[in-house]
Amino acid sequence: MKLRQGIATKQKLSQTLRSWLPILQADIASLKETLDEMAKENPFVEVVSGNEVTSRTSLPKERQNYRKNAVTDEIEAMETSRESLYDILFRQITPPLFLSKKSQKIAYAIIDHLNPNGYFDVDIEAFAREIGESVEDVEQVRKKFMYLEPKGVGAVDLHESFLFQLHDYDLEDDVYLCAKAIIEDFENIDRYQKMEKFSDAIRVIKKFQNPPAIEFQKEQVQIIPDIFIENVGGQLKVRLNDAYYPGIDIELGGIDEKFDFVKAKIKDAKSMIDALELRKATLTKIALMLVEYQYDFFMGGAIKPMKLDDLAVDLGRHHSTISRAIANKYLSCERGIFPIKSFFSTALGEDGETSNAEIKAFIKEVIKNEDRKKPLSDNKILQKVEEKFGIKLGRRTVTKYRMQANIASSSERKKLYQLKV
Repeated sequence: MKLRQGIATKQKLSQTLRSWLPILQADIASLKETLDEMAKENPFVEVVSGNEVTSRTSLPKERQNYRKNAVTDEIEAMETSRESLYDILFRQITPPLFLSKKSQKIAYAIIDHLNPNGYFDVDIEAFAREIGESVEDVEQVRKKFMYLEPKGVGAVDLHESFLFQLHDYDLEDDVYLCAKAIIEDFENIDRYQKMEKFSDAIRVIKKFQNPPAIEFQKEQVQIIPDIFIENVGGQLKVRLNDAYYPGIDIELGGIDEKFDFVKAKIKDAKSMIDALELRKATLTKIALMLVEYQYDFFMGGAIKPMKLDDLAVDLGRHHSTISRAIANKYLSCERGIFPIKSFFSTALGEDGETSNAEIKAFIKEVIKNEDRKKPLSDNKILQKVEEKFGIKLGRRTVTKYRMQANIASSSERKKLYQLKV
């Protein structure tokens, strides 16, 4: 009897997980939208977006079992009122600049492939093949992005972005030519200091946006964490961000529950509620395991090596389930807000106690405090890493970590530092 009950419970859990996996995978900001989409075919389900409920007893008794907390109207209004970089660019893809349907199609595809900084840093030949157009046609359309706002967007790198932005300035020929020469030869900027218009050119270049989409990065909607880990009297406490969870109401409107159609829809609705609770339970368990594994970090230390498989085994879940559960989820603690996936790092060194996340953080700190007149090369940074942690790494590994942090090379940093003087 117990065996049959256990199998039935497991089957119900698996059914809920398979059927409503999008609920687990959705980030908290888009959770209501995900539930709305799932509720379209169920006339008895209403997904609500209410304010934080301080007392459950304020709800009608018959709805207490189904009502959950949600994102406030104020937050929703803030999210919908801000246009993204892509929205603004899409609106500019119109005649006469983009006259033909073909040029508009290419322009839309380019926008879709811009990175968050506003750069088009893809393999152009592969991109052209992907959309079924020639490289020449793609480049012809992309060059027109120099006329779009924000200035510099659509460029392939910093040099081209600055050239795009330079095009927007009405300058005297000698100032324009000096600025153009400096931008095209940033690596040797010292050569141009004796040019008559050098100071004027630098003043113009200093006004440029780097990266071109920086204003949109500053205006990004505040990240909403799923989990809070708080230090209360020296003890770490885990709390879910219940205040931003959508609510699910079942509204029958007097319809008899005995009808098979109604029964099926109520069952579906309850499965949604079960899945929502499963999401909460899974994230709570993940948070508790993070506290156990990464206790030193939450108390001010470094992130320890931790594999996704470790968590999957401890929680009795499949690796892919944990991966989906942490995707696009954030955790808030005294040290800031972090993607949950950032707590899973690879062990480096013979002792297995140093994580790649710890190395990356150290590299950022070293570059942040470097001498701006003599930026550190990757080899110099490698020496500092090996001295600090007593491990052996390759220079390429340091270069990879630096690039992953979106930090320029030493020569590029030197030029950028000079522009900021």
